[in-house]
Amino acid sequence: MIIVGVILLIAGFLLGIPLLTTVGIIVLILGAVLMLAGRAGHAVGGRRHYY
Repeated sequence: MIIVGVILLIAGFLLGIPLLTTVGIIVLILGAVLMLAGRAGHAVGGRRHYY
């Protein structure tokens, strides 16, 4: 999710589409939160680790 967020963020900046930039930021933050929750030992989506 983090990689997809970065790709959408870059595409939004290069193409000048603010919606892609916004979605990229949201996906990037969501991926980072899920990664931190997984590393803290909390089960995310039924899995102990989220990658």
